[in-house]
Amino acid sequence: MPRTVELEYVGGKVVRFFAHTGAVFILLGRTVVAFGEIGKRIGLWFDQMLFVGVRSLPLIVITSVFTGGVSAWQAAYQFKGYIPLRYLGTAVGKAIVIELAPVLTALVVAGRVGAAMAAEIGTMKVTEQVDALEAMGVNPVSYLVFPRVAGSIIMLPVLTVFADFIAIMGAMAVAVFFVGLSGEIFLNGVKLFFHVSDLVSGLVKAAVFGLIISLVGCYHGLSAEGGAEGVGRSTTRAVVWASVLILVSDYLIATLLFSI
Repeated sequence: MPRTVELEYVGGKVVRFFAHTGAVFILLGRTVVAFGEIGKRIGLWFDQMLFVGVRSLPLIVITSVFTGGVSAWQAAYQFKGYIPLRYLGTAVGKAIVIELAPVLTALVVAGRVGAAMAAEIGTMKVTEQVDALEAMGVNPVSYLVFPRVAGSIIMLPVLTVFADFIAIMGAMAVAVFFVGLSGEIFLNGVKLFFHVSDLVSGLVKAAVFGLIISLVGCYHGLSAEGGAEGVGRSTTRAVVWASVLILVSDYLIATLLFSI
């Protein structure tokens, strides 16, 4: 009997997982269709670009400086006695551009922006403002979801470019002031094996992460029910699911873009 209960529990979880996955893809399809109304939503689109990009910049600056600094310090520790320190810039630069800047920027934005999107739309859902939009003949996906998704897809790569630059500067500061390497040697190391394809792959990742953060945030907001407590649950789920999907998609994209 207990085994039957366990199987029912697991089966229910699996069914709900596929139901949520299907609903998210349906929302994605409706968002793509809403692109036809871009002329009506251009103002909302720019508002979301401001919210996702410009207002996230102070947080990105702080996290990027320390990401670059700890990367340089850890790499110098691992190089000690094995690899010449003139290659420190090479290792740190590649790690930042390909992996650290896109992923850490996305996780920071998921916590700030994804949660805000789920909370804002969830509050509108439980207070029946979304129903009011539909009653007035306004498509909620076009009005609420499309501007957020489009703004996030554009601004995540922009934030990642800032994160790349600031993290490399943070790494150089640590290399110069604490490791004893000259700035010229560090920057020559960064340029030594730099490939444009590395930068492009990082920006492709960032655009995909922007889609995941905004779509998951909007989906959980539109799925909210049960008052303030339900909005809280939706906000938590949005951040958790966006973070998990960012890491899973990072692995999948890496296997597609980088052949060994």
